[in-house]
Amino acid sequence: MPMLSLLILLPFIGALVAACMPTGSRNRPAAVAGAVTLIALVLAIGSFARVSDGEVLRERYAWLPDMGLDLMLRMDGLAWVFTVMVLGIGLLVLLYARYYMSRRDPVARFFAYMLAFMGAMLGVVLSGNLIQLVVFWELTSVTSFLLIGYWQHRNDARRGARMAFTVTTMGGLCLLVGVLMLGHIAGSYELDTVLAAGDRVRSHPWYLPTLVLVALGALTKSAQFPFHFWLPHAMAAPTPVSAFLHSATMVKAGVFLLIRLWPALSGTEEWTWILGAAGVCTLLIGSFFAIFQNDMKGLLAYSTISHLGLIVTLLSIGSPLSVVAAVFHTMNHAIFKASLFMAVGIIDHETGTRDMRLLRGLGRAMPYTAALAIVASASMAGVPLLNGFLSKEMFFAETMQVGGTEDWSMSYAAVAMGVFSVAYSLRFISVFFGRLSEDLPQTPHEPPRWMRFPVECLVVLCIAVGVMPERAVGEVLAVGARAVLGTSLPEYNLAIWHGVNLPLLMSVAALAGGLLFYVLLRRYFDLAERERVPVLYRLNGAQAYENSLLALSQAAAWLVRWTGTRRLQLQLLVLMAAMVAVPLLLVRPLPALPPLRMTDLDPLFALLWVIGAVCALGAAYQAKYHRLVALILAGGTGVVTSLTFLWMSAPDLALTQLMVETVTTVLILLGLRWLPPRFVPPGLAPRIPPSSWLRRGRDGAIAVAGGLGLAATTYALLSTEAPSTIADFFVERALPEGGGANVVNVLLVDFRGFDTMGEITVLSIVALTVYALLRRFRPAPESIAIPVQQASDVDPAVSQTPAQQATTGYLMIPAVYLRFLLPFMGIIAVYFFMRGHNLPGGGFVAGLIFATAIIVQYMVAGTDWVESQLRLRPHRWIAWGLVTACGTGLGAWLFGYPFLTSHTAHLQLPLFGEIHVPSAFVFDLGVFLVVVGTTMLILVALAHQSLRSHRAPPGATRATIPPAKEIA
Repeated sequence: MPMLSLLILLPFIGALVAACMPTGSRNRPAAVAGAVTLIALVLAIGSFARVSDGEVLRERYAWLPDMGLDLMLRMDGLAWVFTVMVLGIGLLVLLYARYYMSRRDPVARFFAYMLAFMGAMLGVVLSGNLIQLVVFWELTSVTSFLLIGYWQHRNDARRGARMAFTVTTMGGLCLLVGVLMLGHIAGSYELDTVLAAGDRVRSHPWYLPTLVLVALGALTKSAQFPFHFWLPHAMAAPTPVSAFLHSATMVKAGVFLLIRLWPALSGTEEWTWILGAAGVCTLLIGSFFAIFQNDMKGLLAYSTISHLGLIVTLLSIGSPLSVVAAVFHTMNHAIFKASLFMAVGIIDHETGTRDMRLLRGLGRAMPYTAALAIVASASMAGVPLLNGFLSKEMFFAETMQVGGTEDWSMSYAAVAMGVFSVAYSLRFISVFFGRLSEDLPQTPHEPPRWMRFPVECLVVLCIAVGVMPERAVGEVLAVGARAVLGTSLPEYNLAIWHGVNLPLLMSVAALAGGLLFYVLLRRYFDLAERERVPVLYRLNGAQAYENSLLALSQAAAWLVRWTGTRRLQLQLLVLMAAMVAVPLLLVRPLPALPPLRMTDLDPLFALLWVIGAVCALGAAYQAKYHRLVALILAGGTGVVTSLTFLWMSAPDLALTQLMVETVTTVLILLGLRWLPPRFVPPGLAPRIPPSSWLRRGRDGAIAVAGGLGLAATTYALLSTEAPSTIADFFVERALPEGGGANVVNVLLVDFRGFDTMGEITVLSIVALTVYALLRRFRPAPESIAIPVQQASDVDPAVSQTPAQQATTGYLMIPAVYLRFLLPFMGIIAVYFFMRGHNLPGGGFVAGLIFATAIIVQYMVAGTDWVESQLRLRPHRWIAWGLVTACGTGLGAWLFGYPFLTSHTAHLQLPLFGEIHVPSAFVFDLGVFLVVVGTTMLILVALAHQSLRSHRAPPGATRATIPPAKEIA
């Protein structure tokens, strides 16, 4: 398999394997996660030689080539840097998580979520198509939601997950629109074309809205002002999640996007002002807020916000050297921030708290962890001989280029940010000094050896890059920057000493100012007693977010109160009135209908429609007090509809309609049992008030007008000569290209197989949703009692269960008959399934037939008896159906064809001769399994209401209803 595809698929495969492991297992899912990550990392590192030579690795898979939407994977130097960063830090975090996570947690699910997120992030990095990039972008939002809310029992975790998901998905929608506009401007959605069309993009009238939309997507993802508030609340996640998401992945996705699209979008005043304003505000606000946090993870969260603002500010400057500095600081930040988060997790794990007001003197109990955390904090503060110092000095140098010698505001902001960084770094390491706290939840001690190992590796990298930067990361940085800047890579020097210059003086000022500022805060401003951030506490983005959601909820409630209704009759009235009024208002003049010639009217067909109309009117008339009669009449209308399709030479449609009508009748019949009884009031007054007559007249007039309008539209379509359509295309190609003579079936499972795949997926989701709702449904107390029609002291069936009635009671003969009928109906289902590719039938019809055969057993013998004889497991039918259908499409991919491409095999079998086996047959088998599973799941879930009620006697209440029984 090609290497880039394997890089993305490996984490997802590992996630599936981990998810199938026992919930309480730790070693096995950790081993699977570590193994797939290590393999992917080795593959990525092995490609460095080709990438460093300037080669761009590409893999293309045809999907919708006519629309320019092929699946494209692309790895250049920048993608390689981020890939290794994601996999390398991910591997260390997974090793760390093995020791951090408790056995009481569902650890297998945790590793599955982590690997799925890793795969989504790799998809963002390696995407060579903008639409594909957005798909993986949104997948990172979904998987991060699962990770942040992993501890579902905690309210702060659920709140943080919702907040992060809402903000980032809103940005993702903006990004989607911006990407669509960008692809339209460039003439293609492929990344190579977009990056080469920079001049065309910048000169286009749509440049500004495109830039704003793309920037909104990036800024929300990277927690930039004013969207920074979600990141601190995401700290409710387990510490390994924070170490991974907020150092190398989640928040770096926005930075990656800005670097990736820098050749196409940068170089304008709009780019500088939008990103520069957001970046400067973010780096100042984040660093200032970090000083006054009492939670160690909260401090790191705001420091992450600040450093991300630093990177965005560098990108806004727009010079080639600022891009080099941005890539360099992205790498450095990932190294020291991941080590710091894991160090905090060790402290929390071994002491039971992260509150800096309680922690002190930890250097005595945890000397190795303290040394590692102090070095990483010094790197974060920009202390010389560590990696953070080098990239921050490059940042200081680049800020001097903004505004020339007249405007030093950005340089002042950079120094202020440096001062605040030193201050919060000093506060972070203060927990390691002083006398050891005695009132900690746990006695502090060093962690297990391998839990500390990932921190040691990252701290060694901090020192190595700081001491010998050129040898440690020089070539890697050049490869990453060259992928963005092309051959115009600027001259830069990663030496430790550049002499006494202004950037060095700015670094010294930041270090000295930060030390002084922290001493003043400690002496005159008790940080431990501060409940809120001074001066800037009103900039509470989280509160603004909550107020916005509350306002939306109140507005929606007001709208529903004034414009909505729970009465179905009024809702139908508005829909029918709109259906009548809109065409009359928009279509001018109304088209004349072709004349109706009585000689063309078949009397038998007209009689058939009269019967259907009478059934429909009778069902409407009887619906209020005689539901069973109304159901029978509605079924008659459905049968007439099926016969109409058959009359018009549409046997596939007639079969499908007939089976759907059967299943729907059974569904409504099961539901009628649990509706409150309605009888004609005995004292109904013979005189009807005039208002009721007016209301009925209004409803009747609108109903008649709507029916006549639909009838006229149908007549006009059927009596007008059809224009040229694409029907001939399918008729001519069904047999030679689809391998079947039944055009309808070939159309569904071959030509439009992707549509059918989506439809069965939606059908599965609907069935699972109905099942989940019915599990919580409890029949009304007044509907639990035995119906009045069955209440008899003489009838022996009253005291019998449905199973007894079917085995020894009055239903014994029908039950025996239907049990013998079950295998015959199964054979009929197989018959219609096997013939579907060449004759009327197929997986959908066969699935409905087989599901009906099962449901009939429930109706006669009852739920208990059937499920004691058969273990149906509808959920597994649905799962295997989707797996089979997807596997058919993926099989085409494995052979280099577009997804769901159909092929026909010609097999020579003894006695049978040559047999044609199209791959669409397997896809249709998946459709069959899904239809059987979804139909059984919905109908059986409704039938299970009888188990919840147990036919309670009159006067039963909800308290007498037993818990729900799971569907086998």
